[in-house]
Amino acid sequence: MSLKVEIIEHTPNPEKVIAAAAKLCYSQVGIDDILNGLSEYNTKQFLEMLMSFGHESPIEHVSFTFAIEGVSRSLSHQLVRHRIASYSQQSQRYVKLDQFDYVIPYEISNDENARKIFIEAMEKSQQAYDELVSILKSKYIDKGMKSKQAEKKAIEDARYVFPNACETKIIVTMNARSLMNFFRHRCCNRAQWEIRNLANEMLTQVKHIAPTLFKYAGPACLLGKCPEGKMTCGKMNEMREKYLKL
Repeated sequence: MSLKVEIIEHTPNPEKVIAAAAKLCYSQVGIDDILNGLSEYNTKQFLEMLMSFGHESPIEHVSFTFAIEGVSRSLSHQLVRHRIASYSQQSQRYVKLDQFDYVIPYEISNDENARKIFIEAMEKSQQAYDELVSILKSKYIDKGMKSKQAEKKAIEDARYVFPNACETKIIVTMNARSLMNFFRHRCCNRAQWEIRNLANEMLTQVKHIAPTLFKYAGPACLLGKCPEGKMTCGKMNEMREKYLKL
């Protein structure tokens, strides 16, 4: 199952909105005139000045909504730790998975024996799920439940056999400040490979929409010292070159 990411909505003219918010902070302008003079050039200048100050609160005024699929439950458990965001995830409680998709880690996929063991484990999980749904559904029907209600009740418990590799779909909305934080942590080489791939794709897409805003977005080492201490990957120069060209 391959990763798929799409921005399905975002604040219109995000960089202009942020520039207007920052302008209000630093001038006597009223709301009637807040957008006056904000040409594309002036907006870019304003944003670059704002980011050089480290003044991040104005960037909270814009948000981006991503539709994401082809990711594992292992990834989504990490993703929702970013608390200043909104999430809507496909429910295993309400959606019966007649054949669940799954994500295979690279190192397992590239080893023939490991891949075989992994796929067998996935097939066993599906078989166990199907058998549990059947057993529990029959049990609930015998107790007087209608078939549809019995199946819903059955999959609530049967889903417990699904592995972390089980594919999920999720809608995520973050404001730009939360996204900056997300990129600082998840674009880092120390981040787990799957969520790092997701972060890189999200960053690539927001840069097309707001290039000045996200010009210096990426891992924490992009503009400063690596925060990982002794756990550093030791590749700060390579990382800076990579993300400044992204």
